[in-house]
Amino acid sequence: MTQIDQYLERMEPKWKEAFITLRKVIDQHIPSGFELEMEYGMPSYVVPLATYPDGYHCKKDTPLPFISIAAQKNHIAVYHMGIYADQELLTWFQREYPNHMDTKLNMGKSCIRFTNPNKIPYGLIGELVSKMTVEDWIRKYEGNVR
Repeated sequence: MTQIDQYLERMEPKWKEAFITLRKVIDQHIPSGFELEMEYGMPSYVVPLATYPDGYHCKKDTPLPFISIAAQKNHIAVYHMGIYADQELLTWFQREYPNHMDTKLNMGKSCIRFTNPNKIPYGLIGELVSKMTVEDWIRKYEGNVR
């Protein structure tokens, strides 16, 4: 059993189906080159060290994080580092969200929270995920870190 399978086993049943669907949507739309692994206690899509040997600036031996998904007690969270680093992408997402949802956008700097497992804009998340390639993310990351 993988760490991700174990994560799913421990998840509250309320979130499981929505979480699995969200993961499938991300898997279908994320550009090639990102890899899924457990980072920071949650399933995360990262730029592997084989592609970007410099790793994450906080932990050089850690792959560069891009998107993580977590089922918390009160919500499902999508942590998208691209919307934190790219103002244009963030603005696009904030403008597009009301076209897909009738609820208020609940987000922090990189965290998009969904408090109702039946109200997740999977199509919008898929489109968001597809908008940044590994190369785009590395360029954006390096431009913000340096």
